Amino acid sequence: MNTPAHMLVGAALFGRRDRPRTIVMGLAGGLVPDISMLVLVGWSVWIEAIPAREVFSRLCFTEAWQRAFAIDHSFLVWGALAALAIRSRMAAATAFAGAGLVHAAVDFLLHNGDARRQFWPVSEFAFQSPVSYWDPARYGAIVAPLEAALVLALTVLLV
Repeated sequence: MNTPAHMLVGAALFGRRDRPRTIVMGLAGGLVPDISMLVLVGWSVWIEAIPAREVFSRLCFTEAWQRAFAIDHSFLVWGALAALAIRSRMAAATAFAGAGLVHAAVDFLLHNGDARRQFWPVSEFAFQSPVSYWDPARYGAIVAPLEAALVLALTVLLV
């Protein structure tokens, strides 16, 4: 799922109209798991002038990048944050951590060759889903329009 879709899902699931901060924190929680990717890709393409094709075909699969993705997509990290937030009864923190955890769960279901190590730090295992949000060979031609429809519906709902 694309980052803006993750953000909207987080805001829709955890945001409350009577507490606008929860909407903002839901958006942020949907964004944060992809921050390392956005920074690494942005730096590589715009600062180092590495062609995007090389970034997405080679650099994204290096151990250093995969380690960063493992940390920010870890079920254990996000689960611990969510448990602490729920226990503290802080609605905004719960929205943030819940959205991050949902982001990791959706990516678990929609990444194949670019799967994340979501059980970090206890395992290097990366589940390769049979479904991909972008790869047409793995139903991406079906998932992408569904994602676009979801984004449109959630945008209308949140506005």
